Amino acid sequence: MFSYPQDRTCPYQPSPGYQDIGRSGPLHQVALWDGRAIWMVTGHATARRLLADPRLSADRSRDDFPVVLPRFEAPIFKPLALIGFDPPVHDVHRRMLAPHFSLKRVRDLRGEVEELAGRLVDDMLRAGPSADLVQDFALPIPSMVISELLGVPYEDHEFFETKTMNLLQAKDAEGAEAAGRALWDYLDDLITATDAQSDPGEGVLARLARQVDGRDLTRDDLLRIALALLIGGHDTTSQMIALGVVTLLEHPDQLAALRGASPEELPAAVDELLRIVSVTDVSGVRVATSDIAVEGVVIRAGEGVLVSSSMTNRDPGVYDDPYVFDVHRGAGRGGVPSGRQHLTFGFGIHQCLGQNLARMELEVAFSTLFERIPDLRLAVPVDELPVRTGGTMQGVHRLPVTWSGEARR
Repeated sequence: MFSYPQDRTCPYQPSPGYQDIGRSGPLHQVALWDGRAIWMVTGHATARRLLADPRLSADRSRDDFPVVLPRFEAPIFKPLALIGFDPPVHDVHRRMLAPHFSLKRVRDLRGEVEELAGRLVDDMLRAGPSADLVQDFALPIPSMVISELLGVPYEDHEFFETKTMNLLQAKDAEGAEAAGRALWDYLDDLITATDAQSDPGEGVLARLARQVDGRDLTRDDLLRIALALLIGGHDTTSQMIALGVVTLLEHPDQLAALRGASPEELPAAVDELLRIVSVTDVSGVRVATSDIAVEGVVIRAGEGVLVSSSMTNRDPGVYDDPYVFDVHRGAGRGGVPSGRQHLTFGFGIHQCLGQNLARMELEVAFSTLFERIPDLRLAVPVDELPVRTGGTMQGVHRLPVTWSGEARR
């Protein structure tokens, strides 16, 4: 039986093994590290149907919930706020958070993010003409933004960035639990200190702390939400910036098209990057609570389901030339715009809460970087990049880049 997960050989394309099984249909049985067989979904329509099916549970505290990697056996992941709860708890918490990540709130933040990206490029130019794009640009943007939104001191960024990487790259449950508990304790102390202040501010954590009532929102709920937002708010976006830059530099014609894109065209170009890169290979992990007939098979109660975003985003039934990176990708099959059909942010009630924020950060990052440093290039060949491996999230530890020195100040 096909084993899951498998590492990529290209930063922006799925594992060759995923590509092979994707050609044989939309639904496949695969074996996890512990020998458990689960269903892997590679078809776009099948994925949307299953992610919207209430008979599939996202509750990671269930005994029958599939453990995709050894680190996910750690108690810190059981459950994980928002993505690891079912209704009605999920719905209550999401309603509390929605105003903080609304399109209006994101639009209000854009000017600050543009100023931040400009300052980071200024610093790179002063220190250049070379840089580690992860540490000098891709990571500080989402880290600073999520710190401000949550009310987390950015001066602690090295701590929470390191612990987040240790958590998401842990080889076993013990390593994940140690990193996760360090973050939990840090956030617990921070919320306690915020509660004691006469003016705790208007960060998300301070506002939510005022809503803790022991019923709709407990202290543990608040900490799980804080942990999920802090981790999700910086790591995946920083890696999307880094791998997006790699993808653009490897496709100079598409980079030229992105540089020439109007403000109205830029969002579609970013969505094509989100489709083709898919930093996380997973749009959702679920367990069936009752039998589900789909695609000529029956997913039995207690069986696990994993939706592959990298493969559903390449379904030829939705995308023409699905492995081709095209920032001008327009209408898909049947005239439906294909850009926003990707499942990188998931689908259904658990669709990523922060997708508006992530899209805005990516638009600002790519447009600022390539406008200010038009001849940016990789300092090492792609196959020599220090790539993260051994999991469901793709990325690079460092991204050495260089330029001629003729940057626009």
